[in-house]
Amino acid sequence: MATTTRGKVLRELEGRGRGTCPVCNRKRIKLLYDKTIENEQVIKVCKSCRPKKALNKK
Repeated sequence: MATTTRGKVLRELEGRGRGTCPVCNRKRIKLLYDKTIENEQVIKVCKSCRPKKALNKK
């Protein structure tokens, strides 16, 4: 795991980088990855939802 996704960097984020993923609806999971959806809106998603191609179709 990269240094930017653990440790001191996470302590500075709101909720220590955790929340509910808007794609898979998992709760209390790290939301560290930016994903651009159709209308150029940037959302934070979890590690497992980051590579999903379904995000680009929405």
